[in-house]
Amino acid sequence: MLTGILRVLRLPPQCTFWRFLAGLHVSVANQVLKVQHTMRRRVWEAAHVQLKVVTLDTDTTVHTLFGNQMGGRKSYNPKNRGKKSYQPILTFLAETREYVSGELRNGDKPTGAQIARHLESVFAALPPGVETIYARADAGFYCWEAVEAYEKAGVEFIISARKTPPLVDALKAAEWKASPDANADGQCEFRYQPAGWSKEYRFIALRYAKEAPASETEEQYQLFDTPDYKYRVFVTNFKRDAVALLAWFYDQRASAENLIKEANNDAGLTAYPSARWAMNCIHFQLAMLAYNLNCWLMLFNREEKAKVDTLTHTTLATSRLRFLFLAARIWRHAGRVGVSYSDQYTEKNVFDRLMRRLKTIAETATGFIPVIPVALRC
Repeated sequence: MLTGILRVLRLPPQCTFWRFLAGLHVSVANQVLKVQHTMRRRVWEAAHVQLKVVTLDTDTTVHTLFGNQMGGRKSYNPKNRGKKSYQPILTFLAETREYVSGELRNGDKPTGAQIARHLESVFAALPPGVETIYARADAGFYCWEAVEAYEKAGVEFIISARKTPPLVDALKAAEWKASPDANADGQCEFRYQPAGWSKEYRFIALRYAKEAPASETEEQYQLFDTPDYKYRVFVTNFKRDAVALLAWFYDQRASAENLIKEANNDAGLTAYPSARWAMNCIHFQLAMLAYNLNCWLMLFNREEKAKVDTLTHTTLATSRLRFLFLAARIWRHAGRVGVSYSDQYTEKNVFDRLMRRLKTIAETATGFIPVIPVALRC
């Protein structure tokens, strides 16, 4: 299909692409990320996205390595214990499912300084129209540097806390109440200042009675246990929201796990092509660019009256089946090249609407003209 449209005899072999990446400096990875920042701003203008309130979901993932790639470490890898891995950091926008910022990292646990640097890059990547930012992160980001970065940017956050002896003592001394709304055996909130933090923060907790001893190999994600209870504990700077509501809000970040799986499986994020660190860093950002291109395409494909709470996410694999992997015929006439689709193509009207919107994108001196009359708002 590409050879017919581009009028070339054949496409270059895959090794040509890898050799091209091998000749680039590692700084190109940041340049690709900056290109995505610029593209996001332009897409929001043209697709008429006017979100003033956004939610950021930050997470790490483990990519097992099966070679001798630079930066591979034997670290936390629950599915392939003892194997080397990378642990990249990624942040997604919950409302539009876009990848905002991230980086390929070696297999070591990220330090507080690295987490803070990542969060600062995330805040800088947001479009200028965003006014209020909410953030959610798991226990891997439970550190003072992350909290300080959120506070400095004026972000309202909730982070899952890690188990420490002083925190367990604070939980035992707290005043517990019934928690029917959170489906837990009890809930509490208290003020607590962890060691190394400059001030105390609001901590909320849910507890569940233990019915049986936990297995030694059981993974305690978000939960940590004592002889009598299992706890879910969060630190937050939300001031008035109820404990059950905040726990529900945090649980919505589970969608970020599905977005990472989509990037891994459909965008080829885990297919590291080389043993060279620089080449893999560039490949990481290119794979996430491919992921974002699909998100931006779906923003142009949305219904006019769609709202954030009704905006569905179409995965990259589904988009390919709807708009690319189709029976069609390439024709040439009078110096023009076109593609004719079957009359039985069920998505023809949707595809025509999408192409019409893309063809009418135009830039003015003040920015891009919206191709969808109704703005996407919260």
